[in-house]
Amino acid sequence: MPFSGNDSTVVRQFVRYVDTVGALTAVYGMRREHFTLVVDNVGWVETDDEPRKPSVSIEFTGPSTMLRERLTGPDGEVLDAGETDVALRLQDPLDDATAGVVSVTNRITGEFILELNEDADDVLQFISAARGYGERTSDDEGRYEVEITLEDEPEPFVTYDKRTFLVYDEDGSLLRQHSLIPSGVEL
Repeated sequence: MPFSGNDSTVVRQFVRYVDTVGALTAVYGMRREHFTLVVDNVGWVETDDEPRKPSVSIEFTGPSTMLRERLTGPDGEVLDAGETDVALRLQDPLDDATAGVVSVTNRITGEFILELNEDADDVLQFISAARGYGERTSDDEGRYEVEITLEDEPEPFVTYDKRTFLVYDEDGSLLRQHSLIPSGVEL
């Protein structure tokens, strides 16, 4: 039975989503389920405690050679914080149960380094804590910290101090009101 109307739109979106995941898996050998994300220092916002820099730890349990390559520039050096972007892409319109995809990308090439599924409300709470930290402290290094650890290493492979965290709706449009964008930064 042929699809029509909204059904065909849903199918096209699903196929594009599957193709993206398949491409990452086939080319890079990484799957979203190979990543575990843990956040720290976000509860102080709700209790109005002393501000602490929010941090996110991403552990990768897949084939580490591929992720190492993605985190390394053409010069053989590990990418620095300024060469990466962190973003949340919503899968549906924002509500209490919206799923999202957190991604780290290479700012220079635009290629995905990694992506993983997360609850959008949890990520937005993290962004709120990072925004609050930036407003209440004079930490010029960053508003939050990202650590990426490979399964076969006891120490993080990279640690970044970041100032931006971009949020996109399900159609790919930037949601400035939900994003962490420091003043003076033009996108």
